[in-house]
Amino acid sequence: MALTAEEKRKYKQIAKELRMSIVDVMLWSGGAHIGGSLSIVEILTMLYFKHLNIDPKDPDMEDRDRFILSKGHAAAGYIPTLAKRGYFPEEELKSFNHFRSPFAMHPDSKKIVGCDASAGSLGHGLSMAVGLGLAARQLKKDWKTVCLMGDGECCEGSIWEAAMSAAHFKLGNVIGIVDRNKFMIDGTTEQVMALEPFADKWRTFGWNVLDIDGNDIEAVDEALTTAWQATDVPTLILANTIKGKGVSFMENNVVYHYASADSAVCEKAKEEIMKGGE
Repeated sequence: MALTAEEKRKYKQIAKELRMSIVDVMLWSGGAHIGGSLSIVEILTMLYFKHLNIDPKDPDMEDRDRFILSKGHAAAGYIPTLAKRGYFPEEELKSFNHFRSPFAMHPDSKKIVGCDASAGSLGHGLSMAVGLGLAARQLKKDWKTVCLMGDGECCEGSIWEAAMSAAHFKLGNVIGIVDRNKFMIDGTTEQVMALEPFADKWRTFGWNVLDIDGNDIEAVDEALTTAWQATDVPTLILANTIKGKGVSFMENNVVYHYASADSAVCEKAKEEIMKGGE
């Protein structure tokens, strides 16, 4: 069922607030992987505020859906999402990457309430998702595992080993999402290590591929709804996004893969987010 006008306004407002929090985290922590955090906001919004079966009051609920942020460097987007969803007070985000803080540049499942998997070493997340998918089948559970990857990390061979395994074992309970923002730390993906024809590669490996605008709330919602209905084929949502989405001087700018900024720059960024139509 399509989103109502009221639902669209609600989710767009959450996305806007998350982008504001990401900019704040960059300031409070002295630096963050901001470009790839801003690009995944709509994905995180629709997962955590509509589609995932989770309960912040019972974060270890046995039958919850699982989420893996394989592109762990986007913790500056993921951790504020957990806070806004109610796993811990948003005030605690001010400690991001400080001494003794549970929140570092990559998520640690042993320290962060609501975090299902530690991440940071790129290329590992989809393999963990395959393991969780097999576990759910063995336990006769119907929960889903969602793995959000970066397009740059798809240079890793382990991603394709996991992709082959998920299709071989017919893991319809595994949903992969690639943040296709077309940039990695050293430049564009196509300059550093070309991925195209990217969607065709996933299809050839046996996945159902949904090629969407990953910064469009309605497109993300529709893709996730379709993926949730899968039975014996894993689904890959190829989410075409804009790196640094929402801040004009950060958009498609490799300088903002990882960056620090003073309060004046952060205020300028937040003003643009507030005025944005998203």
